[in-house]
Amino acid sequence: MSSSPQTESRPARWNPAGWPLRTRLVAIMIGLLMLLGLVVGATAEIYLNKSLYQQLDSKLAETNARNHPRGPGGGGLFNTDKPPPGSEADWIVLRLNDSGARTGGGIVAIGTDANGFYDDIYQALPAATVAQLAAVTPDDAARDIDLGGELGDYRVVSSLTSGGVSVTALPLASTQATLIRVALVTGGAVLAALVIAGWAGAFIVRRTLQPLSRVAATATRVAELELDRGEVELAQRVPASDTDPRTEVGQVGSALNRLLDHVGNALEARHASEMQVRQFVADASHELRTPLAAIRGYAELSRRSRRPVPEEIAHVLRRVESEAQRMTALVEDLLLLARLDAGRPLAQDPVDLTMLVVDAVSDAHAAGPRHDWQLALPEEPVTVVGDAQRLHQVLANLLANARTHTPEGTTVTVGVGESGGAAVLTVTDAGPGIPAELQPHIFERFARGDSSRSRAAGSTGLGLSIVHAVVTAHGGTVSVQTVPGRTEFTVRLPTAAALAAPPTPGVPVAARP
Repeated sequence: MSSSPQTESRPARWNPAGWPLRTRLVAIMIGLLMLLGLVVGATAEIYLNKSLYQQLDSKLAETNARNHPRGPGGGGLFNTDKPPPGSEADWIVLRLNDSGARTGGGIVAIGTDANGFYDDIYQALPAATVAQLAAVTPDDAARDIDLGGELGDYRVVSSLTSGGVSVTALPLASTQATLIRVALVTGGAVLAALVIAGWAGAFIVRRTLQPLSRVAATATRVAELELDRGEVELAQRVPASDTDPRTEVGQVGSALNRLLDHVGNALEARHASEMQVRQFVADASHELRTPLAAIRGYAELSRRSRRPVPEEIAHVLRRVESEAQRMTALVEDLLLLARLDAGRPLAQDPVDLTMLVVDAVSDAHAAGPRHDWQLALPEEPVTVVGDAQRLHQVLANLLANARTHTPEGTTVTVGVGESGGAAVLTVTDAGPGIPAELQPHIFERFARGDSSRSRAAGSTGLGLSIVHAVVTAHGGTVSVQTVPGRTEFTVRLPTAAALAAPPTPGVPVAARP
């Protein structure tokens, strides 16, 4: 039987390994103080217990000695009906004969003498209590005994005398109450000390770890930067006050600053290299357009010559023209990507996305008549702001991708709608889907699922990367969801109404309601 997520997450909450550093430090400090308090309290309690019992045993031995007869004639203090000197209320002094019968004594109480003055007297004990005391072995060893009822616990000593057995018992109520009070006071003091120490420790630890928090905040701000592309200004640094090499936190802060310096230099070098590559691609693409156009022109001119051209030469010229056209398309795609990477502004005109879809699907039907092309259009036109030519290229690339990578007879549905203040364009096909290993790289440049098939179909591997670049330049997003038998590309673009609305902080334009 599986446990719920809450039950599974509960152990992690009480796992010290997942606690913040300050919590662990305070917990360790409180644990050590608690252990120290227990040791000190237990030591004090044990010492006090030993001292009180030693005092009680001393009184017990002294009183028991006074209970003995002074001599064989029986003329000792015990033979009188008055308790021995120094006796206190609730003490028990008994004299028993050899058979265990009481011959004198009892429990000490406060009474009056013949003159009406207060004096110690004996009161009779229940027979069961006398029998219980008579059962104590007369070995002069003090021991605890529970007399039950109202008497409670007593410390008893029994010894042999010339006339029988002398039994003396002192109550333990006062001693036990003292030990309990001391334990409670000590426990309360330790608890109060733990509370105060915990509060003070948390305050001190928090203040002490503030530099570490600032170092962590700097690292967090750097981690939130987009470092994968473009020019990155890595200006975040740990304050100089938190880079003192004499402290552990300062060493961490100094190391982080050195790391950020190295990362910043690497990012600058990477950006410079990217800019060189982009500039080279742009320049090369621009320069290649003229010779490619010349090659195509000469190939076409040769085919139009009035003189008969051998079939072999004509075939070669057709292949030259075809490859020149293919290379021209590749150069145009590279030039477009280079311009988008350079941040060239696009046109910002109202574009009827619905009519754009109708035209693009009509062109796709002409290019792939054996596919089943379907439209799902809204009743009202959906208008976006952008570059109509580039948006048409987005649609053309998505439809060409569906036509190229699905078998003939596959149904391809193009839908247009509006959701959450954004225009939503979907291209859905019932083809075999995109391989799982290719999905994370689907919008990268020169990404191909089947290199041989793509090249045979004239694919350059730049179609979807152009889609991504153009949609991003328009402030939109593009995504793909694919399973065997269904692949859907979804493009979200900000509508004209959304762009006209006041910007919402932290919300992308294409996601505004």
